[in-house]
Amino acid sequence: MKKLVSLVLALCMLLSVVAVASAEEKVVINVWRKTFNLAQPDQDQVKKVEAAINEYIADKINVQIVLTDMSGEYEDQAKLAMANNEIDLLWTASWESVIGTNDLVPANAVADITDYLPGTALYASMAEGQWEATKYSGRNYFIPVYKDNVEGYNFMFRKELVDQFGWDVSSVKTLADAEPFLVQAKEEAGIKYPYLTQKTALFYRWNIDAFDFFTADASTNFFAVDRDTNEVVNVLASEEYVEFCKLMGKWGEMGLLHEDDLTKVTTDTTTQSKDWALSYWTDLPDNTEANARYGQEVVMVPATNNYAHSTSALGSCYAVTTMDETKIKACIDFMGLLYTDSKLADMYTFGIEGEDFTYTQEEGQTVVHVTQTSEKYNHSMWESASATIVTPLAVEPDNKADLYIDFNGGAITSCAAGFRFDRTPVEAEYVACQALFDQYGFVLENGGVPADAVEDYIAQYQADLDAAGFQTCLAEFQNQYNAWKAQ
Repeated sequence: MKKLVSLVLALCMLLSVVAVASAEEKVVINVWRKTFNLAQPDQDQVKKVEAAINEYIADKINVQIVLTDMSGEYEDQAKLAMANNEIDLLWTASWESVIGTNDLVPANAVADITDYLPGTALYASMAEGQWEATKYSGRNYFIPVYKDNVEGYNFMFRKELVDQFGWDVSSVKTLADAEPFLVQAKEEAGIKYPYLTQKTALFYRWNIDAFDFFTADASTNFFAVDRDTNEVVNVLASEEYVEFCKLMGKWGEMGLLHEDDLTKVTTDTTTQSKDWALSYWTDLPDNTEANARYGQEVVMVPATNNYAHSTSALGSCYAVTTMDETKIKACIDFMGLLYTDSKLADMYTFGIEGEDFTYTQEEGQTVVHVTQTSEKYNHSMWESASATIVTPLAVEPDNKADLYIDFNGGAITSCAAGFRFDRTPVEAEYVACQALFDQYGFVLENGGVPADAVEDYIAQYQADLDAAGFQTCLAEFQNQYNAWKAQ
């Protein structure tokens, strides 16, 4: 009997140990992210960061991560890995190719996390409006990075010229208002690019007060919601488009808009030169960032309002790509901690303190800042974690978090916020129309068509679009938008 009792006790103890071990077993999730700041991340350092993160979160959440960090081949490799069920948590964006947000939802490649969010630290980490703006058909599939999650634009002047000529740039309310300054820059200062488009079709950006360009793609800017009527319209038929293209044609003839932008000869570093007078800038919570980016002082003048809309909050986000419920919850737990714990956010963004970055506090600074020192592991806040929790860089203001909160909170919520177009029913027509943009739209918007020929050129543009299936696409856009509004 004594032996039997001893055996039973031993068995109970063994079962108890097994139960505890089972309860403490970590849920392993595979996390994939893209590197933008390095040509190639150092994989040994990535594994060191992974180990440091796992050690830090061990007593906080029942999760362990396997971190994959890559650069150029990221999209294709991620798509292949998802097909093989090798990713649980994926970084992506609305503008990404191959694995962008608009690619993943129609392919049923991401988990619907709507019902997992309420009551979590992750959901509480940002305003409800962020979650609403990132929905597809009323459901949450993505976790937005809380950054500059609204869209608006500024006229950007080189301060050297503003000071030299005493320009009152505050008088510039529309792009046409800048013409006298551009003429002076060309004729008196010999500026090569008075108006620098940065080889970009800018109708989309300068006209977001009139339209919500919900495709978030300049090459399909002929589809948009008219903010006044709240209806999907053909933008090419609008007065705004004709007037804009005529202005560009006029400036092209005057030499205010250089053919280098039209032929895409200008480079990404042209803005760092002294060869331009006016360009565009995407509004940020701290626009002084442009001075460091371009190596010279610039002056900003608001050109549009800021809008929260369907794609602005998905400019950087995460998707849960596993359908395993246990792993979905683990992803939510990890992201909740990442968005609320500054130390974890800094490790995930900057790497290991002392190796990849240091904490500094310069004279006059009221909070600690980060200085990045590594060429092995190097990320930015915007593609990592919430601006409210990642420690500001040495060149950023002390109140960075407040600036982002005020910036996002002060935006206008677009009438089309939350609407997602499913192009599947008209895929062939959509792609065919998109292919015509470079031939017509880009040329029109970069001064390649004389002002007096603009209307005829737009008419030919429209005729070729119609032949490619434009009207079918437009009707599908209108039907889907009307159905969405009726929900």
